Amino acid sequence: MKKIAVIGMGIIGGSICGSLTKAGYKVDGFDKNEASLQFAITAGYIQAKGRNIADYDTVFIAVPPKATMQYLDTGAFKKGALVCDICGVKEIMEKTVYSKPRTYRYLGIHPMAGKETSGISSATPELFKNANLIITRNDKTEDSAVFEALEYAKAMGFGKIVECTAKEHDEKIALTSQLAHIVSNAYVKSPQVQNCDGFTGGSFQDMTRIAGVDERIWTELYDCNRVHILNELNGLIEHLSIYRDALEKEDSEGLSNALKEGRLIRQTIKRDND
Repeated sequence: MKKIAVIGMGIIGGSICGSLTKAGYKVDGFDKNEASLQFAITAGYIQAKGRNIADYDTVFIAVPPKATMQYLDTGAFKKGALVCDICGVKEIMEKTVYSKPRTYRYLGIHPMAGKETSGISSATPELFKNANLIITRNDKTEDSAVFEALEYAKAMGFGKIVECTAKEHDEKIALTSQLAHIVSNAYVKSPQVQNCDGFTGGSFQDMTRIAGVDERIWTELYDCNRVHILNELNGLIEHLSIYRDALEKEDSEGLSNALKEGRLIRQTIKRDND
C-alpha cells in the first residue's frame, strides 16, 4: 500500500487524513503545531507524525499559498511521488512547479468543502461526502497522477469531479468563492448588523455565514488571484451602482428592470443540487 503524508493539520488537511484513514489507508501528518498533530493522532486521523517527506509515495499539501509554493519549490519529495496541492489558487502553483525540472508528479486539486470554523478540531472524515472536487491539468500533467487522485477522491467520498485548466479554475473561483467571502465580510460592517436579534432570517444567515475569514490566509489567496478577483469585484460594483442610482433618482422602473434582470439570470443558473 502506498505511503501517504498530509502537510498541514487544519480543517482540510485533517479531513483528508480522517477520510483516507477511514477508507483503510495509512496516513502520516506534518505540521509545525505539535498540538494539532497530537489531536490528529488521538482522533485516529493519522497513524504517526511524519519524519522525512522523501519517504512518501503520495503527499497532499494543505497549507496557505506561500507555504505551499515553498514546499512545491524546495520540498525533497520522493522521485515519482504524487504531490497534490489543495490551494484555492492554481495558476501561481503551476508556475512554481514548472519553473524548473521536477522529479515528482504534480497535480492541483481543490476540494469544494469547508465550514465557517477552521483548525484540526473542525476536521471530520465526512467533510468531503458528496462534495465537488476540482482537478487542474495541462499538457504536462501525467495521466497516472490523475488516475491515482481519482482513486483517493472516491475513497474520500467526493461526488462531482470537474477537470479544467488552472486559468479556468482561478477565474471561476474568483466568483464562486473569493468574491462571495469579500461581499460577506463587507456586509457585516454595517452599523445595523448589531442587535439584530429577532430581525433575522435565512437571508441574513446566508449573507453573514462566511464573513469570519482568517485574514492571514485569505489575504494570501486574494494576492495570488488579484487580477481575476478585481475583474469580478469591479463588475459587482458596476452592477450595484445601477441599483443605487435608481434609488437615488426614485427611478422605480429602472429598479424594477434591474431586479427582473437578476431574477431571470438566476433562473438560468444550474446549481449542484438541481
